[in-house]
Amino acid sequence: MSQARGTRTSGTGPGARIGYTRVSTVSQTLDQQNVALEAAGVTKTFSDTMSGARDDRPGLATLMEYIREGDTVVVWKLDRLGRNMLHVLQTVKELTDRGVTLVSVTDGIDSSTAAGRMMIGVLGSLAEYERELTKERTALKRATSRANGTRFGRPKRVEDPVHIATAKRMKADGHTAKDIAKYLGVSRATLYRYLADEAA
Repeated sequence: MSQARGTRTSGTGPGARIGYTRVSTVSQTLDQQNVALEAAGVTKTFSDTMSGARDDRPGLATLMEYIREGDTVVVWKLDRLGRNMLHVLQTVKELTDRGVTLVSVTDGIDSSTAAGRMMIGVLGSLAEYERELTKERTALKRATSRANGTRFGRPKRVEDPVHIATAKRMKADGHTAKDIAKYLGVSRATLYRYLADEAA
């Protein structure tokens, strides 16, 4: 669920202070964030009520369409902007590339200052480090799984005539498609396609 508070007047132009707030569940409220943003001089706020893990945040998407070069986007905390640190940094980079300043009230970050830009740079380095660690962990896990006999990729198709005959015999004997597919090491969809072709 998303919502917007306030309006941009025709005379505001560049330099508007625009807020973005997000809470994860409907049981939480945006009140604390809204109060902090209003105290920071925000004149319009876009909001989402949904998990940060979701990609489809209409409030943030509308904010990104609304902002103009010279505007300032104000958030209560930096993590409101994304589902993880990498996504937060991607959003920050997009704002910066568009000439928009970012202010995080609780974190004390202001990208218009040298200290703020340094902090964002440090966060970016940490996020990149975490991404590399994740890639290494994933590669290690896949290598371990392969060593233990796990096969990756799509299940092989039923092409061996012996397997095809086995599948027909097992079906005639009353075995379920799930058991047949498991026995042959193929997907049920592949098995159904073959049996349908045979029936035709």
